[in-house]
Amino acid sequence: MSSALFVALVLPVLAGVHYYVWRRTVRDTTAPGSPWRRGGTVLIVLLGLLLVAAPPGERALPATLATAVGWPGFLWMAGILYLSLALLVGEVLRLFLLRVERRRAGAALPVETGARSVAGGEPAHRTDSAPSGTDTPEPASSGTDTPEPASAAPLHPSRRLFVGRAVALVSGAAATAAVGYGAYTALGPPRIKHITVPLARLDPAAHGFRIALISDIHLNVLVGRDRTRQLVDLLNGTEPDLVALVGDLVEDADVADQGRAAEPLADLRATHGAFFVTGNHEFYSGAAQWVRFVRGLGLRTLRNERVALPGFDLAGVEDESGAERDEGPDYEAALGGRDRDRPVVLLAHTPAQVEEAARYGVDLQLSGHTHGGQLWPFTELMGLVDPNVAGLSRHGDTLLYVTRGTGFWGPPVRLGAEPDITVVELTSPRA
Repeated sequence: MSSALFVALVLPVLAGVHYYVWRRTVRDTTAPGSPWRRGGTVLIVLLGLLLVAAPPGERALPATLATAVGWPGFLWMAGILYLSLALLVGEVLRLFLLRVERRRAGAALPVETGARSVAGGEPAHRTDSAPSGTDTPEPASSGTDTPEPASAAPLHPSRRLFVGRAVALVSGAAATAAVGYGAYTALGPPRIKHITVPLARLDPAAHGFRIALISDIHLNVLVGRDRTRQLVDLLNGTEPDLVALVGDLVEDADVADQGRAAEPLADLRATHGAFFVTGNHEFYSGAAQWVRFVRGLGLRTLRNERVALPGFDLAGVEDESGAERDEGPDYEAALGGRDRDRPVVLLAHTPAQVEEAARYGVDLQLSGHTHGGQLWPFTELMGLVDPNVAGLSRHGDTLLYVTRGTGFWGPPVRLGAEPDITVVELTSPRA
């Protein structure tokens, strides 16, 4: 997104959301001119500035400073999302509590009867000096009549403050719990999943071939070498025949910045080696430098090419984002002219590439990119727009499997889309 478009479209929305959050969590919960209001206002403004500064700061700032800005800035991305959603739901609670408080205020008001009031059930007395021709006041009731509607009663500012604080407290607790659990999920070890995929043309000799699929590691200023080491240990622990890394190894960084964090990939162990294809973030970062670096670690890169393995062919294509730099996918180079009796497994970062894969008779495509939506409610919204968010699906004669990946983009939070490494076991019906 261009800077002008960001300023024109995104910043006004962010400013509006921050104003809403400030109004409900600061203005409605503090007294005018109080230190709490001033402090809360400064905090909201500071968090908003860090949120805006965190993404460009990954590349523009020194590593230490980028990390210092990144943690609060990226966490606040998720924080303001869930706080805003909680406050919107809290509007219902707010209306309910205000109604209750108004009823209480109305019940406490004295009821006027004629020229004197009835308070605490004390009866009103008639006077004999009423002017002639005027109505005589009715006697006081026995206490069974209800006062005027409570909605008409004024509400004391202290009660409004109580309601504002109650809603802010509940909303803040819900948002904190969501972000905390999501961060624990995103930064913790990914789940190891196992699926079995039958391929009709698979040679019986390749029955049970195991591909350890990993995607979207997204090395960045928040996660580094220790994370890569953890993932390598998990991958090696599955004892795969082949490791497939289908793009987005890095977030948006040069080899000089994140190369050391990727070095543990050199310790990957698989019978037929480890393979890599580019994702969109490799092209954002400079794909050529990362391809050279990954090759130096011992991974084989498939850039619109194909290799023969026992019982099937393995192909890989560039990510579609490379087309803007004349380095896009070339399906003919990767899939054309092959032996059609042999099945082919295609590594492609983006699930949408399955349309071309199906045209070329691919048996199975392995992809990532989506993160499974990463954050609720996007996990549900993406599923409504595109069913290929995660898991196994069929497209004509082509099967597509999409992993949720192991990393995160933006906030270090995953909610409703836990990270995973998937062991794909190929089976032959003739075995």
